[in-house]
Amino acid sequence: MSSARNADWVTVPQAIRIMLDAVQPLGAETVPLLAAAGRVLASAASSPIEMPPWDNSGMDGFAAHAADLEAASEDTPVRLRLAGSIPAGGFPAGPLARGTVMKIMTGAPVPPGADTVVRVEHTRELSDGTVEVLDASDLRRNIRPRGEDMRVGETVILAGQLLRPQEVGVLASMGVAQVTVQRQPRVAVLATGDELVDVTGFAEVLAGRRIVNSNSYALHAGLAATGCVPWLLGIARDDEASLRERLRPALEADALITTAGASVGEHDRVKDVLETLGLSLSFWRVRMRPGSPFSFGTIERAGRTPLPVFGLPGNPVSAVVTFEVLVRPVLRWLLGRSDVYPFTLRVRAAERIPSRRGLTHFLRAVLEQREDGEWWARLTGAQGSGMLTSLVRAAALLVVPETKDALAEGEQALALPLTGADAAQRTPGFGRLEGENE
Repeated sequence: MSSARNADWVTVPQAIRIMLDAVQPLGAETVPLLAAAGRVLASAASSPIEMPPWDNSGMDGFAAHAADLEAASEDTPVRLRLAGSIPAGGFPAGPLARGTVMKIMTGAPVPPGADTVVRVEHTRELSDGTVEVLDASDLRRNIRPRGEDMRVGETVILAGQLLRPQEVGVLASMGVAQVTVQRQPRVAVLATGDELVDVTGFAEVLAGRRIVNSNSYALHAGLAATGCVPWLLGIARDDEASLRERLRPALEADALITTAGASVGEHDRVKDVLETLGLSLSFWRVRMRPGSPFSFGTIERAGRTPLPVFGLPGNPVSAVVTFEVLVRPVLRWLLGRSDVYPFTLRVRAAERIPSRRGLTHFLRAVLEQREDGEWWARLTGAQGSGMLTSLVRAAALLVVPETKDALAEGEQALALPLTGADAAQRTPGFGRLEGENE
């Protein structure tokens, strides 16, 4: 950066790459399995067992030999002797002889020799100890083979994978009681501006003297949804003493987000104070809208990794959009996730959508899935960066590339769904990271 702090005007993909290259995942820690949901697995999990551990029944019904059943039908039922019963949790007394069946429950071990489980709906159990099979459609079906789900030594969950309920269930099935996961970053958030007041001071808003600091609350929610530990530093006034008092504790965080004061102008006190604390600015200004006055840098710390510092715009929509598009990928990388890039959905424009060449636009849009299965996007309405309710109405951010002046009606585009969950993907969904033409 020059002393005049000239804008860099990096592209969105360039900004993401610069930031990812500047940070490293945090260390690992061990937590009980019941506390592992939403965390990121630090090392791959391999199975110590075969699952299922035996050939087992996929149905309630009767274990049988297929060769005994080929002629079975309603008109010509096949009658076989009932040789026993295998409840769930039980085991067969021995192999299944030809001409016999065993009653079996779902999940119970299939007796040796059986190659078919006839579902109970296709049978009729008689009082003389025999069973009539009325349908041959289950021949050689409804048996789940040993090791079908996982085998001994097989890598079942990769390192860097987010642990959802299904991953937690698999770990439990492998006997894992303690899980090594990536440490959650503690992310400090500081709002700046004399015009701001906390929600507890809403009387000042009603009196027409202040506006609520909504950014800190929105970012707190976004950080929690990403798996981070939010740390709100409150509101700093527009003077260096207040900023220094609020910012100094953030040096103990794993990352810092500031809102407002992101223009890096001649009298930007936020950056002035951060530079006294050791900030090295990597870039400011991104070719996107909303949210172009975004900055990123790091602060070196003795004995610790550098502190990443994200400077977000103060406008509420700009703050949320830049968090989704630019900050979340870096936080996912800090968390050790292998899928860090914003999840993208292919859509079509349901109307002509004007844009402005030279900036990548992220427009608030509603989505509609039509009968052919395709998703169509339509703007929520006015796109002002102070209109936070437009994000409430939005199901996605519609991406208009910087090379376009508009999207034509019916034209294919990409959208970033705003589901509240932290969906992501392993590769960039839009833009280019390498060899990009300026």
